[in-house]
Amino acid sequence: MNELIALVDDEPDILELMALHLRKAGFRTEGFPDSKSFLRSLEKRLPGLVILDLMLPDADGLEVFRLLKKDERSSTIPVIMVTARSDETDKILGLELGADDYVTKPFSAKELAARVRAVLRRQQPAIEPGKIEVGGLMSIDPQTYQARIGGKAVDLTSTEFRILRLLGAKPGRVFTREQILDYLWGHDKIVLDRTIDVHIRNLRDKLGPAARWIKNVRGVGYKLEP
Repeated sequence: MNELIALVDDEPDILELMALHLRKAGFRTEGFPDSKSFLRSLEKRLPGLVILDLMLPDADGLEVFRLLKKDERSSTIPVIMVTARSDETDKILGLELGADDYVTKPFSAKELAARVRAVLRRQQPAIEPGKIEVGGLMSIDPQTYQARIGGKAVDLTSTEFRILRLLGAKPGRVFTREQILDYLWGHDKIVLDRTIDVHIRNLRDKLGPAARWIKNVRGVGYKLEP
């Protein structure tokens, strides 16, 4: 799946074990022994998913989770919480705060990889087959591969249309560049994520009054919001 998975755990053996099995499962990983180094890394790039230990040496993992969700750049990143605590209260609290999954140490590395795959699958956009109407001005028809603004057809390339369809299917939802790339080309993609920026720029040039609806979420990706 080629997603970057951030591993935040202060136990070197656990970090190494998780990284080994996730790489075997086809993921890229980056490990962090504490919250400070992990949070600092988010300034450079965002992972596709975070595996977060709740008992870190320099911070409460739940507080780190809250910081992730408060920041618009990182709020949509899925998080799997990991802890040695067996108290069900911690698990319930983590899930109520918005964690995507929760595992308790000791855990099976194969099970963790399966949980990562399951969480990421849930993040993939589901696109409905019917015509999409947006903001009372724009229509997107997957059957004819045609978009119209105020009833007037817009000349889009296949890639531009598919990006517009993806964004228009879930108004207000932020899609990362990686998600857009996966939607367009899946596992066969060999292009850089910045290619998406070029397609978005060309798309905006063609959408006239609806161009302002495509908004950049700095450091994350794009959304369509009428």
